[in-house]
Amino acid sequence: MTTDERTTGLRRFLERLTASEAELDAQELQRDSAKCGAVPAGQCQRGQVVSVSGRLRTVAYTPRTNLPTLEADLYDGSDVVTLVFLGRRSIVGIEPGRQLTARGRIAIRDDRKVIYNPYYELEAPR
Repeated sequence: MTTDERTTGLRRFLERLTASEAELDAQELQRDSAKCGAVPAGQCQRGQVVSVSGRLRTVAYTPRTNLPTLEADLYDGSDVVTLVFLGRRSIVGIEPGRQLTARGRIAIRDDRKVIYNPYYELEAPR
């Protein structure tokens, strides 16, 4: 083992030791997202068809005038993508803390990344 490898290992250990719980969680989510081949949410651009993977932070029913809407914020450690399910009040399994992979076209609404009516796959609860 060279000196550079030892220094890098020590640096990595010290970073983990001093990192906050949120930073460690974000790093873990980014690793999991990369393993399943998803695009990091922070790199998604408007109009791209992407696959994003992460954990649902919030799920909210938003009544609109004529169309009920279920919105869920998916966090992958780099950014948040809001998943919007038009015409739905609830979906079994779509709940805060649940891991999932969603596919669809990125849109921008109120300076936030959004995927309308995404295809999604729920991951087994941990």
